[in-house]
Amino acid sequence: MKKLANKVAVITGATSGMGLDTAKLFLAEGAKVVLTGRSQAKLDALEGQLEGDYLLVKADAANTSDSHKLVQTVVEKYGKIDVLFLNAGVFQAHPVGQLSEAIFDDIYAINVKGPLFLVNAAVAHLNQGASIIFNTSASGSKGMPGVSIYGSSKAALRSIVRTLAAELAPNGIRVNAISPGPIETEIWGKTNLSEEDIAGFASGVSTQIPLGRFGKGPEVAQTALFLASTDASYITGSEIPVDGGLTQV
Repeated sequence: MKKLANKVAVITGATSGMGLDTAKLFLAEGAKVVLTGRSQAKLDALEGQLEGDYLLVKADAANTSDSHKLVQTVVEKYGKIDVLFLNAGVFQAHPVGQLSEAIFDDIYAINVKGPLFLVNAAVAHLNQGASIIFNTSASGSKGMPGVSIYGSSKAALRSIVRTLAAELAPNGIRVNAISPGPIETEIWGKTNLSEEDIAGFASGVSTQIPLGRFGKGPEVAQTALFLASTDASYITGSEIPVDGGLTQV
């Protein structure tokens, strides 16, 4: 029996990286998967690359109107929602002294407001026993230079996970988080860092990871599958680090 047979899963930020790896795994495990992204071109490029029952929806994770339209689209197509993986996010590094309100607002709009208000829009349409999964970060618990805004946005998500887990438990809805460390994804090419900065960061952080390497997208996807399935039926309010021991050792 496939672990997500006939389940409806919504994955934000699913046109590449961890989101796309998770979408492919969920489809392989029998789920009907809704993939979202801001770029119509990237969504169109996925046509024919995926196998199974899926839907591609253009939606800006920071736009609450898009979130409501997304939920409407999913409900009209599939009915209720069983899994909500709030994966979309943005990473930027800005040292103190070079911060601005615009940077703060942009990061928090995507990383905090977006996921919370998508849950707000979707909660009335979640099945009994549904699973909500937030994508946090090792930066939310481990102090790393230059990421005061990004790290605090992910720490805010961790707090939201605890609150929603308590609030939605009476409805049988589980709320958890995955906390990735450095993962080999396309996100590094979307940051405000230069290639030289990225290489320096990679070299430095690798020495701090007990397992001695960056993680891979499918390793995050396997953790998402665990939390989405009945294998994690007695787990809520938790944050599972997928970071090679970076924040644990």
